[in-house]
Amino acid sequence: MFYNRYYNKEKSANPLEINKKFIFMKINNSKPILFYILISFISLLIVGLVGAIIRLISIPAILITLVIIGGLSYYKRIGPWQGVLNSFIKNKKKSSDLSLISKKEAAGKSLKSIEQLITLINDKVKTKALEDEKNRVSLELDRGDIILVVFGIGSSGKTSLIRALIKNIVGKVSPEMGSTKTKETFRLNLKGLQRGIKIIDTPGILEAGIEGREREKSALMEARKSDLILVVIEGDLRSTETKTIRSLSKLGKRLLLVLNKIDLRGENEEKRLIEILNSRCSDFIEPKDIICTSASPQTIAIPGGKPYQPLPEINSLIRRLANILHEEGEELIADNILIQCNNLGKKGKKLLVKQRNQSAKKCIDKYGWLSSGVLIITPLPIIDMLAAAAVNAQMVIEIANIYGVKITNERAKSLALSVGKILATLGLVKGGVSIISSTLSLSLPTLIVSKVIQGVSVSWLTRIAGASFITYFQQDQNWGDGGIQEVVEYHYNLNKRDEYFKSFIRRAYERVIDPLVEKNFKKLPPKSRPLREGDS
Repeated sequence: MFYNRYYNKEKSANPLEINKKFIFMKINNSKPILFYILISFISLLIVGLVGAIIRLISIPAILITLVIIGGLSYYKRIGPWQGVLNSFIKNKKKSSDLSLISKKEAAGKSLKSIEQLITLINDKVKTKALEDEKNRVSLELDRGDIILVVFGIGSSGKTSLIRALIKNIVGKVSPEMGSTKTKETFRLNLKGLQRGIKIIDTPGILEAGIEGREREKSALMEARKSDLILVVIEGDLRSTETKTIRSLSKLGKRLLLVLNKIDLRGENEEKRLIEILNSRCSDFIEPKDIICTSASPQTIAIPGGKPYQPLPEINSLIRRLANILHEEGEELIADNILIQCNNLGKKGKKLLVKQRNQSAKKCIDKYGWLSSGVLIITPLPIIDMLAAAAVNAQMVIEIANIYGVKITNERAKSLALSVGKILATLGLVKGGVSIISSTLSLSLPTLIVSKVIQGVSVSWLTRIAGASFITYFQQDQNWGDGGIQEVVEYHYNLNKRDEYFKSFIRRAYERVIDPLVEKNFKKLPPKSRPLREGDS
């Protein structure tokens, strides 16, 4: 039918040409069908291949494939893989180098801030000690050896372990506690490690007596300066040992726990001990860092022959040491220096805080007794006015200067007014006057009692206000989450405590009451007052 329509339309055309056109159109119409068949075949082939691959995939197959690729890369048979591996290693090393550089830069900045801190400390003796420690840490930045401290209780085999490690007879080895009296230093080289290892043998810890405590203090000092610590034990850890070791770990120290003298135990006992140690130390020591050794095995008697001396069993320790020092050695040094810088900075800040607190308290004491003297001469008509008298803007400025803060007179007045309002509105003024009145009224002459009560009360309130300002400036000009009210109430309640209040009243008698009574009532015997320390 299609042919007839086409033929009628083209009946004037050549029959041969008409036939060619018809065949050509038929071929064109069959092309989409062939294309779809081809696509379907390729899809089936891909699905089959994927299914076969999924069936073949397994963990052993993956591992074998990776091993083959790695081996070929090693022998440079696959150039692109070799390049990828080299690139990964270089990137890892580069990131590690950057980490080390950043830590050393941080340590350098910390040392510079410590220099500035030292200039603010007035105590020459403490300044000299800080300066010496800072110089020692500065030298640490360029030192060559890795510092390895051998640490533990007396007679655990520390010196014997060192002797086995360096294969020389060193130190004094004795079964008695405390055979190592002072630290001793030795040097060890590990194959493939660029840096040398400085081994420090420390006195035993947890020994009795004053000398034992001094030796422990020396051992802890060396441990805190180390890059790596070998904690040598001969059995289960005591609670005091665990506490000491954990404290070193909290400082950021890398620890290896060495269970020595395993030749004295059976295999089952050794396994049991390791399980116990793992459970005790799981929060700060990994299981692979608990290592068994026999640094000085007992001699074995042979009937009819010479006694046999077994060799030390320390290979597992040497392998673990080598692994850690090769992989983490530079990091350990950088971390240790940074830790020492931070500790030194904390020590300096602690000294500065103590110095500032002492200076601020002297300032508060001065203004407290000045206000007291003024009110004794010219008492206020209303008790509520004591709050304003107790808080002096100039005192606020001086306390701010002590803490390295510069504030304007307007800001000082605003702070003084805020604290004065809190003292008045919370009833702290009346409460303070009531406490002091009940303490002093019975022991003072009637003519001066009201003046003295006002004078002593304002001095006491000045102490509360001043202590509140110390807290404010210590916290970088911040009253804290509870605000100004919480701070003032805290210092009010603190100064009400028996030991603080009695100390203040003794000072009030010395500074105000006794001189006033002596001046106005020379012929009268002194009234009874609270006993001072040392009075009989």
